[in-house]
Amino acid sequence: MKEILEQLEVRRENARLGGGQVRINAQHGRGKLTARERLSLLLDEGSFEEFDMFVDHRCSDFGMEDTQVPGDGVVTGWGTVNGRCVFVFAKDFTVFGGSLSETHAEKIMKIQDMALKNRAPIIGLFDAGGARIQEGVAALGGYGEVFRRNVLASGVIPQISIIMGPCAGGDVYSPAMTDFIFMIRDTSYMFVTGPDVVKTVTNETVTAEELGGASVHTTRSSISDGAWDNDVEGLLQVRRFLDFLPLNNTSGPPQMEAFQETTGYDDSLDTLIPDNPNKPYDMKELVLKVVDEGDFFELQGDFAGNIITGFGRIGGRSVGVVANQPMVLAGVLDSDASRKAARFVRFCDSFNLPIVTFVDVPGFLPGTAQEYGGLIKHGAKLLFAYTQATVPLVTVITRKAYGGAYVVMAAKHIGGDVNYAWPTAEIAVMGPKGAAEILYRSELDDADKIAARIEEYEERFANPFIAAERGYIDEVIMPHSTRMRVARALDMLRSKTDDRPWRKHDNIPL
Repeated sequence: MKEILEQLEVRRENARLGGGQVRINAQHGRGKLTARERLSLLLDEGSFEEFDMFVDHRCSDFGMEDTQVPGDGVVTGWGTVNGRCVFVFAKDFTVFGGSLSETHAEKIMKIQDMALKNRAPIIGLFDAGGARIQEGVAALGGYGEVFRRNVLASGVIPQISIIMGPCAGGDVYSPAMTDFIFMIRDTSYMFVTGPDVVKTVTNETVTAEELGGASVHTTRSSISDGAWDNDVEGLLQVRRFLDFLPLNNTSGPPQMEAFQETTGYDDSLDTLIPDNPNKPYDMKELVLKVVDEGDFFELQGDFAGNIITGFGRIGGRSVGVVANQPMVLAGVLDSDASRKAARFVRFCDSFNLPIVTFVDVPGFLPGTAQEYGGLIKHGAKLLFAYTQATVPLVTVITRKAYGGAYVVMAAKHIGGDVNYAWPTAEIAVMGPKGAAEILYRSELDDADKIAARIEEYEERFANPFIAAERGYIDEVIMPHSTRMRVARALDMLRSKTDDRPWRKHDNIPL
């Protein structure tokens, strides 16, 4: 018996070495951790239970039968993050470059199936060179099976992808169908076709970083929800991120102990809005003062900065936050901001996370670039997402809420449950100057008259009281009481139900 146990331990040690010490050293030389080192950081200490450690590929072409490495380039299993169960897989770049084979895919599929059956989140760590060429269509078939499970799990369990090295070709589509993608700066990249293919086909000369690095996907393509400087920071931040997410679509928002009372006032908010209506202010200050302990996890912070999205807690319960940012493009809605917010709202609705919306929006961004780029359809995505949402929706209008953008930002008319406004709110079809110049076009030549008309319009419409008189605003609140009022509204809405007509699925304006 002792000899058998020793043999088992030897086999385990060989499997844990992956592609061998030389390749592990090379991985460290690139500033990257190995698959198992990454999992040990991501998961609670001692909680990882590995599956399929001894699985080998079945390929016999191109001399592959002479190269067998236990695990076949991916480490799979489950563990806990801050005590909650998660399923994981981590591609091992030291084994065949982490490339996907038929058995490699089967290991991932098993974990996907287990995560779905047990209604627990699944996290994939990607560091691989795509499909294993030696296996041809068998590898491609494996991709398809993984993709199908990504779709089946969508909206049922949270799916998170962390890109920690190369992710190319077919490998990119699985992360693309997960809920969140995070990257590591300078060591990770994603693209469908690499620089060599791009050079051959289009004659463009581009580096891997320029083509699909973290800087590209966090600022231009919006593929990545965030990026960090190294593996350690990234994995620790994902641990923090998971605390905001429910385990599945029926478990409800996670509850944590709140150390900050929701009954107090913050007088500094009474002076947040500048006297000059054209002067910007930082909406993040309001967000941080409303969520518990100022703990806010922002998503896509470097993309479409005119809108803020992310998670916080109010009274210990997770909420999604959407807020216009007057510091960027005056908080206007454009195509990018609309897509960014719509995607976030749909995630929150899928997983029963209440949504708190802070509004200061002067309208949609005008111009040929926006119209040619499909602003109508992109704006409709956000409108569709909010209207479709059945989770508690609490909205606070701080300043401008003009035109169609007022309606799109979770107005009462499209399903907002509790809609508050600050006394500084301006709810109207458009700004006073533009309105006066249209209504009194014949007086444009007289500066004094048009100034008087602008002042008249401001007094009549540039305030929250017309909307409040009609019941479109539930209450005009003092800014210093915002956290308390939002918290109480969320408590009241905890048991909200909203039945909708049966349908197979909606047809969102993609």
